[in-house]
Amino acid sequence: MREGPANLESLQLNVGGDMSGREGEIQSQRLLTPPLRPMAITWSPLPPLTWICPIIGHTGIAMSNGVICDFQGPYYVGTAGFMAFGAPTRYIPLPSSTTGSSSEAWDTSVSKANKCYEKRMHNICCDNCHSHVCYALNDMELYGFKRWNMVILAFWIFFCGRFKTFGDVVKTFLPFTLLMCIIFLLKS
Repeated sequence: MREGPANLESLQLNVGGDMSGREGEIQSQRLLTPPLRPMAITWSPLPPLTWICPIIGHTGIAMSNGVICDFQGPYYVGTAGFMAFGAPTRYIPLPSSTTGSSSEAWDTSVSKANKCYEKRMHNICCDNCHSHVCYALNDMELYGFKRWNMVILAFWIFFCGRFKTFGDVVKTFLPFTLLMCIIFLLKS
């Protein structure tokens, strides 16, 4: 089997349909990238905010089939499986035994959050991707808790989230570290 672009083209042909434009690009990426983890909360850096404060980032929530949904902007929830600011670098896996619900109930809660946030204006400070994930978590009453909010979610991901690779650790903390070193050097 040949590698490179020819291999990608043959993969696209096997799927069928029109693979041109943005839809084709997303479908090609989905076919070449396995799902991160079903039933997980995902996180990716949000430059330049993450460079200044590493706890700040973009969140999403994966359905039971591994497709990530995230509130990407006004009246738009991404359900193509890829997050608005790049691939997730951190995640919190949630096995169905800890969620207290079946995969169907999980997907129903995520779908409810998606439908609700497709009708909402995005606000970076108050009604954002974290709020979208919290809506789903509150609906499913994850861990018997029904008061999920942006702050709790941000700290939970920051302290309990797993990095996918060492490169993801570097991608998250290197800009912050360099910025702090520059500030330190300028002050001394």
